Amino acid sequence: MADIRSLARSQTKTAINVLVKIMHSKDATPAARVSAANAVLDRGWGKAAQPSESGNDGSNKPPERIERLIVNPDDPHSESI
Repeated sequence: MADIRSLARSQTKTAINVLVKIMHSKDATPAARVSAANAVLDRGWGKAAQPSESGNDGSNKPPERIERLIVNPDDPHSESI
């Protein structure tokens, strides 16, 4: 595994050059250019922080509101509060 990692890392400069060429290529699709640009930015600056699906932005703030939804077990489509 370490050999594969070392081999891949030895190709870093070439891989970055390929990504930059794709990013600047007028013949590449817009999707390919954006993908290459994102890859270059990720390697240079790290991936941007992504908020979780729960809406927590990583700031460790407590939730502003918690709701409880009570569903009638005989009719799962009904809601009562």
